[in-house]
Amino acid sequence: MAPVAGTYDYDLAVIGGGSGGLACAKEAVNLGAKVTVLDYVTPSPQGTKWGLGGTCVNVGCIPKKLMHQAALLGESIHEAVAYGWEVPSLDAIKINWPALTEAVQNHIKSVNWVTRVDLREKKIDYVNGLGEFKDAHTLIATLKNGSKKEITAKNIVIAVGGRPHYPDIPGAVEYCISSDDIFSLGHPPGKTLVVGAGYIGLECAGFLNSLGYPATVLVRSVPLRGFDQQMAQAVTSEMEQKGVVFHNKCVPLSVEKLETGQLKARWQNTETQERGEDVFDTVLMATGRYALTKTLNLEAAGVTCVSNSGKIIAETEQTNVSNIYAVGDVLEGKPELTPVAIHAGRLLARRMFAGATQPMDYDNVATTVFTPLEYGCVGLSEETALARHGADKVEVYHAFYKPTEFFIPQRNIRNCYLKAVALREAPQRILGLHFVGPVAGEVIQGFAAAVKCGITMEQLMNTVGIHPTVAEEFTRLNITKRSGKDPNPASCCS
Repeated sequence: MAPVAGTYDYDLAVIGGGSGGLACAKEAVNLGAKVTVLDYVTPSPQGTKWGLGGTCVNVGCIPKKLMHQAALLGESIHEAVAYGWEVPSLDAIKINWPALTEAVQNHIKSVNWVTRVDLREKKIDYVNGLGEFKDAHTLIATLKNGSKKEITAKNIVIAVGGRPHYPDIPGAVEYCISSDDIFSLGHPPGKTLVVGAGYIGLECAGFLNSLGYPATVLVRSVPLRGFDQQMAQAVTSEMEQKGVVFHNKCVPLSVEKLETGQLKARWQNTETQERGEDVFDTVLMATGRYALTKTLNLEAAGVTCVSNSGKIIAETEQTNVSNIYAVGDVLEGKPELTPVAIHAGRLLARRMFAGATQPMDYDNVATTVFTPLEYGCVGLSEETALARHGADKVEVYHAFYKPTEFFIPQRNIRNCYLKAVALREAPQRILGLHFVGPVAGEVIQGFAAAVKCGITMEQLMNTVGIHPTVAEEFTRLNITKRSGKDPNPASCCS
């Protein structure tokens, strides 16, 4: 039987030491609560494991951005020649994979250490154990040595996140890696097949190809499903021009290990039924992620609001059991983004321990895909806007543009494109902004605040841009798709 009120070990127990769970825990402590955090990383099928901090720090946003940066730097060396830099031998320029992974992992370990110190200084009890429910107020943590520890808490937050999904085909689990493994891979990946064309798959294929490792992508349905598809096509078009190979409408059939140690992958086109195969050094599965709820024994706590995918359905982060909550990627239908989990976790702690009432607003959350040519967006895609409001009530402003930095090295500008999706009726409130080009994340972040504030096309057009920047291109938008006029720029300074 669960303890009676007032006799719990903690005011709050958080299952999962990732971004959302840690943010909630730290905010709760700041508000006077007694808090514990349970965190345990089950090794990937290839044996990869990591420290405290969750997906973003260890095998997500942070190492991804660092490898993306490494790829951009390599390209910059080649471009530097056009600017007058004397580079001894361009043919000799190559990435040292062990040096790159060591640098990335050293940074991650430093963040792991700072996170642990932060918990200790805030007097948050950290339990390195796999948590599961005994009842609605009691957790059992299985520690590394196999021993069990029982913990009681008045409130419990589920913040376990997710892990990569492996397709049910021969050889997938045995021979393939995922985003859990690529950032610490002990050998150069070589020629790589990426299965899946979501943002994780495209980001990995993009930086691998730019680092000098040929990349092929199997696309099951469409690239960047859920994103604006015109922008997705611009992203993949740029990748193709850089040498990434795409096999569209294809699903994997099997992965076989050859005597050479290489992997023979087979796939099938779902429309023509034609089959293809090739030999790769590495096969990376990026076919989605699943929520880590099966090991939680949710039934024992009475939590029943679980979707077929294993995610928790909780509109305001509260489950059907009043003292049990969920934040982050484990939630059904919410953006799987670190800043979303952090913000939701903090707001939840304030509602639990400070009498606050502000809920998390999941609308108009900006994000960026860190492909070779980045894609940043906030708000509705053109497809969603048309579906919600109808073509007669939506106006789309668009333009191609020429980044100043691209002129001298004569970089391809064909895919540098942006658009604003707005209501047609004056003052034309903006529903979505989309940008493909350099530093897209830095560009879209500021505009995200404007969209949150209800910016209109009238206001955007009356904003004076900073010249010469790529961000100013939003202030120069004036051609609508409906007009049929050419959206290519005539000149840069008039």
